[in-house]
Amino acid sequence: MSHLSNAAEAMTAVARTITDDQLANKTPCTEYDVRALVNHLLFWGPSLAGAGRKESVAQPAAAESDVDLAVGDWRGSLLALLDDITSSWAPPSAWEGETSMGTPHMLPAPVMGDMIVGELALHGWDLAVATGQRLELPADLLVHLHDTVFAGVEQGREMGMYGPEVAVPADAPTLDRILGLTGRDPAWT
Repeated sequence: MSHLSNAAEAMTAVARTITDDQLANKTPCTEYDVRALVNHLLFWGPSLAGAGRKESVAQPAAAESDVDLAVGDWRGSLLALLDDITSSWAPPSAWEGETSMGTPHMLPAPVMGDMIVGELALHGWDLAVATGQRLELPADLLVHLHDTVFAGVEQGREMGMYGPEVAVPADAPTLDRILGLTGRDPAWT
């Protein structure tokens, strides 16, 4: 399995057990409750899948705040989307050349793919802790994620993807160190 498919599988396990009455729960992403985070994933997810196919995907609205996609069978939509992201990035060709998320700004495909791994793992953790679950990520994925997050953390902060670093002990588990780098408190409750 690839790191991307492992991260998607971990988020899938969490998403399957989120109940509708948990949609109002706060998440570690201060701008999102569970509903808004699901909406965020459903809004941007098709572009993430499109990036693996090197296709531009039209957004469902001008901004994610203009639409509520966390309605009806939102869970089924999210699970199908995670499958689509995984399958679009499965071929080796997805990781070659450059791609984008439907914008004129192109990135090397491996950089984009690693950003998606981080998006799935971090938001998977956000959803897990907000709904009283535990996100299970393989050790090799955590090592890879730590290395890629560490390498791009300043750029991520400049892009507004990460908040200020949260101090975490150097001997903390790898996931906790990743969370701290991205501005998340591993002890969030």
